[in-house]
Amino acid sequence: MATFSNAPLDLRRLLQKLVIMFSFSIICVSILYFLLGCCEPDLVDSSQNSPLGWYNKTVLREILTAPDYVADDGVDGNSSGKDWTASRRLPDALIIGVKKGGTRALLEFLRLHPDVRALGSEPHFFDRHYMRGLGWYRSMMPKALNGQIVMEKTPRYFVSPETPGRIHAMSRDIKLIVVVRDPITRAISDYTQIISKTPDIPSFASLTFKNRSMGQIDSLWSPLYIGLYARHLERWLAYFPLSQIHFVHGERLISDPAGELGRVQDFLGLQRIITDKHFYFNKTKGFPCLKKPEGSSKPHCLGKTKGRTHPKIDPEVIQKLREFYQPHNLKFYQMAGMDFGWQ
Repeated sequence: MATFSNAPLDLRRLLQKLVIMFSFSIICVSILYFLLGCCEPDLVDSSQNSPLGWYNKTVLREILTAPDYVADDGVDGNSSGKDWTASRRLPDALIIGVKKGGTRALLEFLRLHPDVRALGSEPHFFDRHYMRGLGWYRSMMPKALNGQIVMEKTPRYFVSPETPGRIHAMSRDIKLIVVVRDPITRAISDYTQIISKTPDIPSFASLTFKNRSMGQIDSLWSPLYIGLYARHLERWLAYFPLSQIHFVHGERLISDPAGELGRVQDFLGLQRIITDKHFYFNKTKGFPCLKKPEGSSKPHCLGKTKGRTHPKIDPEVIQKLREFYQPHNLKFYQMAGMDFGWQ
């Protein structure tokens, strides 16, 4: 009877233990849920408060704003909707001349700017390959982001009669850059390049004159014809206002490259990023070089074909050329609105 009478008591104790265990389990689960709910915002916001999170955001911002960054198609680099996809498009600016004026140096200097995308070779589209069409020309251009300036250089454009009209048909708003230097020095430099390829040609003096005894200059000889800047500029002004043409002083590009590059950047609507800290003067070559361009551990000068030693020219020939070019230079100064000071 004792065993039977204690059975209900044992059952009640068991139920009490189960209730206590169940209640304790509920309390533990509630505490765990509470802890997880409180910690979750910290986990989400930890990138904002920790140094590592700040670093990740900083790196991401630098990547997205880097000039060469290209996002996948359809991905916005930021909430403003700016297009971060690079594409090929027709140029916004052209270096149209002149040959042996310093166009290669100018192009290399401009390529330092993160907002300039320039074709390295000379496409000669408007003077030689125009029949290939604008689609072919566009395919030659480097890929660029929205906001970057696409450009190319072909010095022969300035002296080609058909080029101004063709460029105008492509774009009425394009910006044109012309590097000019003393036409006599330019002609001698041109001749120096010619004899480096064909050393058996006649002397500079004999090619300069139609008739030396009469002092008649052969203005149609290419090295001299290119220097008739006023004649060539007249064709360009028939299509473009002077405000769309910027003249780079070739001599100052050597003596003060940062100053000339500053004015070119202003003309292109670019921030002045290229400054005197990017240049040093190479006494051997006689012109400025770049101090350790981006991606290189060594200074960069133009190739061996630049800075050749000029042949000595008879002073009498130089004087005759000065007399010949003087009225042309004065007319060019007036047209360009600049006095280049060539004697």
